[in-house]
Amino acid sequence: MIDAAIELISRGGVTVLSGAGISTDSGIPDYRGPDSPPRNPITYSQFVGSAAIRRRYWARSHVGWERVAAARPNISHRVVSRLERSGLIDGVITQNVDGLHQAAGSNRVIDLHGRLHRVKCLECSAELERPRLQRELDRLNPTTSRRDVGQIAPDGDADVEDDHGYIVPACAGCGGVLKPDVVFFGENVPKPRVSSAFDLVDRSRSLLVLGSSLAIRSALRFIDRACNTGKPIVIINRGPTRADGVCAIRIESGLAEALSQIADGVADAPPPHTPMVDVYSAGP
Repeated sequence: MIDAAIELISRGGVTVLSGAGISTDSGIPDYRGPDSPPRNPITYSQFVGSAAIRRRYWARSHVGWERVAAARPNISHRVVSRLERSGLIDGVITQNVDGLHQAAGSNRVIDLHGRLHRVKCLECSAELERPRLQRELDRLNPTTSRRDVGQIAPDGDADVEDDHGYIVPACAGCGGVLKPDVVFFGENVPKPRVSSAFDLVDRSRSLLVLGSSLAIRSALRFIDRACNTGKPIVIINRGPTRADGVCAIRIESGLAEALSQIADGVADAPPPHTPMVDVYSAGP
């Protein structure tokens, strides 16, 4: 199966769809991997509708942020970046919010679910960088311990036993509610971002899925699009996915091992087609 994947990727025109599994080697746990602990993530309606829920979220995120901020790209992120520079990968659609594809050097990245490194006000739409907010959280909650974060989730959610008395800052400009610039469960991905992702899939020759079980609709729709437009799909993942029955190539493997073999295999391949020049970003 690796040889078949090498042959297909060597043709170029590849769109990558990555999930939490690509960041596990960077120390960020998967949501649904074989060893993932059970999670009960906060939904969008809960966050906007309850001050107590927002207090719980920020207390846990305050603790977990340091682990996310300290994470560095692993070999899988670097291989994807290398294949982009070689002209084989046209762009990346990532479900992750950790920014590790960009940190590894990938330029054409659509952050489908946003970026944890940014924070927005729900009232005036003001933006600030997460490190700045982290300093404010430290100031308002000096007794919050960040020395032992325990288990965290891909969105930086950490185990915190007690958030009683935790102080959540409001927007400095208007006093509104601050929310990380990520798509919560139950929240819609912005339409321009989805349109850019569909356009990338439509213009590609194949779709390469890395480290995703494709359990949620926001990712599975790109599988449907590839199938409807006759694009072959390659899936590399540990554990089953919702697209195992429709993919052309299915590799049950850790990403670092499989992608290293693929990178070596395509090194001497003929030059691919000219890659697209569009630079994709998270969008509005």
